[in-house]
Amino acid sequence: MFGERGYDAASTNEILARAGLTRGALYHHFPSKESIAAAVLEAQGEALVVPDQPVKLQAVIDLTLAFSVRLQTDMVLRASVRLAVEQSSFSTSAQAPYNQSITLVEDLLRQAEKQGELLPGADLAEVASTVVAAFTGMQVMSEAFSGRQDLPARISTLWRLLLPGIAAPGMLPRLRTSCPPEPENPTGAFGGTAPA
Repeated sequence: MFGERGYDAASTNEILARAGLTRGALYHHFPSKESIAAAVLEAQGEALVVPDQPVKLQAVIDLTLAFSVRLQTDMVLRASVRLAVEQSSFSTSAQAPYNQSITLVEDLLRQAEKQGELLPGADLAEVASTVVAAFTGMQVMSEAFSGRQDLPARISTLWRLLLPGIAAPGMLPRLRTSCPPEPENPTGAFGGTAPA
């Protein structure tokens, strides 16, 4: 319900009906609508799956592409993103998913820097924050224009524009900015492991 209507418009009764739960069963796990929203927000961090990729700049690209693909179909993830973007009236900090994403991207960029994949002198915190902010803006626009159907293509364009400003020149021809062909991997869109 949060993904469709937002926090303020979604009622507890609608959540109960959609989940097929009794009020007692819901309140056994979640004492309030706000606690449900907080749990949904946490799902965003769980969706950050780091691809198993030796080229760490490619891992950052693939992370964003995989997230963009999941946003097209994962209702809980969509609700989490909407809650984070909305900054609704509930008191749980919607900054947590952004901070978690920025930290993860910055860690991958630090590894990329150690491997010589980045231009010298890049401010990694600034790059990570910019990547997360740009992704957020792209997904908001994509939702407005196509219901997120064009989100992977928009993220691909974002990377084609950003990479010349951060990637070492020899890296550019080696980096793929679009989704890889569908793997025959039943575990997920890009494989990989969840961050520790």
